[in-house]
Amino acid sequence: MPALTDYPFEIHPLSGEDGGGYLITFPDFPGCMSDGETTQEAIENGMDALKAFLAVKNRHRDFIPKPGEKIYSGRFVTRVPKTLHARLAIRAKNEGVSMNALVATFLAEKAGESS
Repeated sequence: MPALTDYPFEIHPLSGEDGGGYLITFPDFPGCMSDGETTQEAIENGMDALKAFLAVKNRHRDFIPKPGEKIYSGRFVTRVPKTLHARLAIRAKNEGVSMNALVATFLAEKAGESS
């Protein structure tokens, strides 16, 4: 089993509204996070959180990826202007598909152009 420190993490400053300090997250494990007053404290607290997170995954025999082997869900959420939302909804209805299917097709077509 890899060492806890082998798993990549991200640290972001927290705003004063969020209490200040720093937030640590682990891209390989969405939902696993912690914080601290300093970056070092956030890392220490994050390692404790990751240890507990992995213990639960082990107890439930859940899949644990290798470090850096993030599993993408295929889902993302974005906000668009209301006018664009309306145009997409109308086009999807006219084509007889869901708006998700329409947007996924547009994204796949555009991504294929840059390959």
